[in-house]
Amino acid sequence: MMIWPLLLFLFAAPFWEAKAPANWTEDELERLFTDSPWAQMVKAPGRVAPGPPVQVYLATAAPMDQAERERDRRSRRQGPADVLTEDYQAWLKENRAAQIVLAVRMATNAGLFDEREVRRMEEECVMRVGRKKFKSTGHFPPSAGDPYLRLAFPREVQPRDKSVVFELYLPGVPIPDREAEFGVKEMTIKGKLEM
Repeated sequence: MMIWPLLLFLFAAPFWEAKAPANWTEDELERLFTDSPWAQMVKAPGRVAPGPPVQVYLATAAPMDQAERERDRRSRRQGPADVLTEDYQAWLKENRAAQIVLAVRMATNAGLFDEREVRRMEEECVMRVGRKKFKSTGHFPPSAGDPYLRLAFPREVQPRDKSVVFELYLPGVPIPDREAEFGVKEMTIKGKLEM
């Protein structure tokens, strides 16, 4: 008799499928941004004094898009228009079908003012799918209204792929070389890959 509740719990849909974003708790929203199939805290490679973890998430995945909208609704972001955020939103509207966007929380964007560092980021940020590598197709720097560096990559991940790995160089981050790996199967909702 006690096994039925346990089985129901094990096979219950995750909160991002079972509840509307407005009904997510603050803890659920935080988990979606830091520890979900589309988000993680990326540690520095094993070194003597590792830098702090960096938050990354796939901003173009439907659950993350909903989470961003819900976070903005709850914080009721107001104030003057943020031109960089508006540019990103306009670009995303036109390119969502062809691009994947990885959002990276930046404590500071000081490294993005150094032209050499930005060039290095553009050269070294790649998406690896199996044995294929794809360079970043562009980026949007953090702004007053959006503290995330947004890196765009071509939408080249297929449902049959095992994982997708982002090799990152993040200017201004202590120990700027980071790597984030996402399992493709885990990012699939009702048979559709969400990236």
